[in-house]
Amino acid sequence: MKIFLMILLALCSIILIVSVLLQSGSTAGLSGSIAGGAEQLLGKKKSKGYEAILEKVTTVGAILFILLSLVIVTLFE
Repeated sequence: MKIFLMILLALCSIILIVSVLLQSGSTAGLSGSIAGGAEQLLGKKKSKGYEAILEKVTTVGAILFILLSLVIVTLFE
């Protein structure tokens, strides 16, 4: 059981690392700070496409990582 949970934890960590690395950065330098207000007002839709999927995968991966870590520590330490 411990080996199975450790393998799941390793897979969650790999998925979490990959999903974070594939997301685009939130800062775009000086031009992003100047034009950033217009994008917020006019609405650059991030709810569609791969960025929304990556955001959900990151959230689920982080929750699973925390829960599996707590379960492993609680049961086997």
